[in-house]
Amino acid sequence: MTNSPGNYRGRFAPSPTGPLHQGSLVAAVASYLEARTQQGQWLLRMEDVDELRNVKGAADSILRSLEAYGFEWDESVIYQTQRKDAYEAALQQLKRQALVYPCTCSRKQLRAAALQGKLKSGPLGYIYPGTCRSQVFRPGHPHDYAIRIKTPHREICIEDALQGHYCQHLGNELGDFVIRRRDGLFAYQLAVVVDDAWQNISHVVRGADLLDSTPRQVFLQQCLGYAPLHYAHLPIMCNAQGDKLSKQTGAEGIGHSASVPRLVEALRFLGQQPPAELHRATLHDVWQWALANWDLQRARNPDSNPS
Repeated sequence: MTNSPGNYRGRFAPSPTGPLHQGSLVAAVASYLEARTQQGQWLLRMEDVDELRNVKGAADSILRSLEAYGFEWDESVIYQTQRKDAYEAALQQLKRQALVYPCTCSRKQLRAAALQGKLKSGPLGYIYPGTCRSQVFRPGHPHDYAIRIKTPHREICIEDALQGHYCQHLGNELGDFVIRRRDGLFAYQLAVVVDDAWQNISHVVRGADLLDSTPRQVFLQQCLGYAPLHYAHLPIMCNAQGDKLSKQTGAEGIGHSASVPRLVEALRFLGQQPPAELHRATLHDVWQWALANWDLQRARNPDSNPS
């Protein structure tokens, strides 16, 4: 990933559903080092748009962990729960373009139809068949519906710095997807696109578990007239059972005091080949070595086994 010096704006955007764990540390390290070695800025965003999943105190815990490990962000932290007006404005723009519609299909109904074989399956799960596409918004009508966006019958492609050429045919592989939920909460896909544009993000370095979300986000960028971004999706750290290291699979938090071996392990997982003596170095010296030796392309095929 190349960019003119000083024009690079990256970000790290954790969800406060629990403490920062080693897999998240890996993503933070990679996005931070790529931004700093490009003489760019690195921003921090709390993706707390899904309020039902947020854990009380998790956002503060994540900030304390990042501070302890020596991360420095360039602007104030933003929280998606404080940005609802911006998401509503984007939704209204899509309404004016006749790109969205209300959907009264419940998850229960769709799951039942999928189990009965009435819905086609794709790589991302069942494909929404457009049942409610003919519905229109009615002023004053109770908002007991989700809002879906009409997906195009064409491929959306990206050139990922680590994963290479990646395409999805949204219409065939996913169908129209939800951008505002039935409970009134905005979907992650819309929120992240609006926030990246508002923060003038130019490059996104994140885990490959979000690769299949990227074509949806690129499509929304196109609909809203936003500039395209550069992407690099990192290989995912897994536990001993081969499951993605996450809060859901019991990944332990990294705590609020820096562990040099944990930071060195993150660099090793990212293919940077830190020398053995770095385990005994100071936190400052580890960062100095990392900044001097960082190469994103080495993260293409790292050792996927945690220590």
